[in-house]
Amino acid sequence: MGPGPTVPPLFSPIPPAIHPCHARADARTAAWAETFRIGSDELRGRLVSRSFGTFAARVLPEGREEVVSLLADFVLWLSGLGHGEEGEHGRRPGDLAGELHRLLRVAQNPEVPLLLDDPLAAGLRDLRLRIDRYGTPGQAARWADALREYCFCVVWEAAHRRAGTVPDLDDYTLTRLYGGATSAVLPLLEIGHGYELQPHERDRTAVRAAAEMASFVITWDDDIRSYHEETEDGGATGSPLTVLRVLEHHEGLTPQQALRVAISHRDRVTRLYLRLTEQLAAHGSPQLRQYLRTLGSFLRGAQDRGVGSGRYARPNDPAGPPTTFRDTPVDGGGEPLDIPAVSWWWNLLAPGGDADATAGPSTRTAARGTP
Repeated sequence: MGPGPTVPPLFSPIPPAIHPCHARADARTAAWAETFRIGSDELRGRLVSRSFGTFAARVLPEGREEVVSLLADFVLWLSGLGHGEEGEHGRRPGDLAGELHRLLRVAQNPEVPLLLDDPLAAGLRDLRLRIDRYGTPGQAARWADALREYCFCVVWEAAHRRAGTVPDLDDYTLTRLYGGATSAVLPLLEIGHGYELQPHERDRTAVRAAAEMASFVITWDDDIRSYHEETEDGGATGSPLTVLRVLEHHEGLTPQQALRVAISHRDRVTRLYLRLTEQLAAHGSPQLRQYLRTLGSFLRGAQDRGVGSGRYARPNDPAGPPTTFRDTPVDGGGEPLDIPAVSWWWNLLAPGGDADATAGPSTRTAARGTP
């Protein structure tokens, strides 16, 4: 299959930032991957080349350096796990579920004598012990729970891969919110700045929705940018489950039409995210404002990683994925998406809803203001 339609620059209104430790973080993560022998030598080399330390430094531009490295190691570990998911167990959801359950036990209780000769389990033990060192018991528990959500989605995807089926847009959207493992990063956003967001704010519907919106945009962007890779090899190297394939399969859209719809989706959610987070920041505690600021850094850091990642470059596709951003959305509409799993997000902006409707600071200030 030849290259698909050219992906244009995507809307990104959040300004970039990076921690000065980014080069050290890259070097430390390369050493960590070697110490724990994550993946084969060839895979490990490819993972290290993706500069996860630089990505983590963009997510935590003002965070603790040791947690920048912790986040970088965790993202590399997730990538190593992901390559295994697409391998021999990728079409056997039962076997995959058993393997993931054992890894989850290690994440939950690193002292258990399971998978003692498994490099991924050894790396996971180290990650959990470092989370215990720098975070709280509650943050460690939420991290392990978020990993469980991610693993559930991995098995769901394997079942579709085995059956050769494509989920509808609503099911795909709901599962993709967790299938990108973004929720497992959220506790590290707090740990990186040495605080714990209190339950009365963290568990508030609007705050959870803001995190889901960030996840939506991050994962839709990943689907959009990976489209060159998927179309060139017919999906042979990756999952067929991307939003573009879902739109093509269930809506009968051409690749160019599916691309336009997916970009419209992420633009509308990005605009809603900015409006909701500025409202939350205007009335939240200093800790909530710090959390929202770092959530914005996570979103922009994932976007910067996307435009700078060699992962999406394909030798037979001279156009390649976009390497710049645009300042205005392609779709500036404010109507809810026709996706029941997320359409309720727009209700949070209504007077009397979970977020105060009073206008707060500008969107750029809300993303990176001071507590």
